[in-house]
Amino acid sequence: MYIEIDHSSTLCAYMQIYQELRSRIISGAFVYGAKLPSKRVLAKECLVSIITVEHAYQLLCDEGYCRMKPRSGCYVKYCADSFFPVSDGQNDSVSPVVSAVLHIDNISFSAVSSLLRKVILDYGERILMRSPAGGCAELRDAICRYLARCRSINVSSEQIIIGSGAEYLYGVCIQMLGRDNMIALESPSYEKIRAVYTANGAVCDMLEMDSEGIRTTELEHTQAKILHVTPFNSFPSLITASAERRRFYLNWASQRNAVIIEDDYDSEFALNGKAPQTLFAQTADENVIYINTFSKTIAPSLRAGYMVLPKKILKQYNEKVGFYSCTVPMLEQFFLAEWLDSGEFERTINRARNSILSKQEYNQ
Repeated sequence: MYIEIDHSSTLCAYMQIYQELRSRIISGAFVYGAKLPSKRVLAKECLVSIITVEHAYQLLCDEGYCRMKPRSGCYVKYCADSFFPVSDGQNDSVSPVVSAVLHIDNISFSAVSSLLRKVILDYGERILMRSPAGGCAELRDAICRYLARCRSINVSSEQIIIGSGAEYLYGVCIQMLGRDNMIALESPSYEKIRAVYTANGAVCDMLEMDSEGIRTTELEHTQAKILHVTPFNSFPSLITASAERRRFYLNWASQRNAVIIEDDYDSEFALNGKAPQTLFAQTADENVIYINTFSKTIAPSLRAGYMVLPKKILKQYNEKVGFYSCTVPMLEQFFLAEWLDSGEFERTINRARNSILSKQEYNQ
């Protein structure tokens, strides 16, 4: 099997081999259970060292595309429904990928520090600048590209607002929508959601849940004009709203002229197929605000999240709270932009998901 190595490329040889093999696995050229060429044979054909091929194979194994069998070889274990689509890293403005395990169970500090040093060198004094109010263009654009390729959310960068975590964005939402509104919440729900809204003077109506999400009768009886939901893996109940219940949420909001705040916590770690389609992507009514954060997918110390505003609400944001300065430092924003555009985000999630699945298989 021949893989042409471009020695003039800024992408190292093992990453070129990794990307080509990954592409062939995803396309079906190597089916589940197929054995990849031996490291020695592939190294000879590509005119590289065996160590280079080992690095490529190890990365494929780390991300769950393959598994190594002692004294046997490298075998494909790719299952399409359990993986994110991965960025090909071909954006001209993006630098070579830093291969690192960044999820919170096994943070590679050396990889993080390496990428941070690269950002400092590439962006120079720009990291000391004051951030634009909604966040820097590089990160907002990178989030737009990620949402389009992974969550079927197609928006413009002006609709992305960067903030220091989900809790900060909850506060921005209630100030934008009005503290005099009643907010409907899942019961039980993450306690800080209610705490933030209450601290801002809002009244919360706690709605009981069943195995499919918030009970329909509870929604029908509430006087709330804002609904805050965590459709995927609500904490602490771990309930994922059914497709039918999600449609009910959207119909309720449309009939009431209400707003839904969709807290997409933990959806990246869906194990049995892709995460359910977001409420934001399912409606054309422009009444859903989408919120997500990087604190779990990278590390809790990185206080960075984002919300996606429908264009109908964007004007309201600019008029009421658009004067707020962005609360995330430029260094962290540039780091996240590089991390997203390089495809490292999807690779990190795939590795984390593979680790969870391996533990489950071991315990069975």
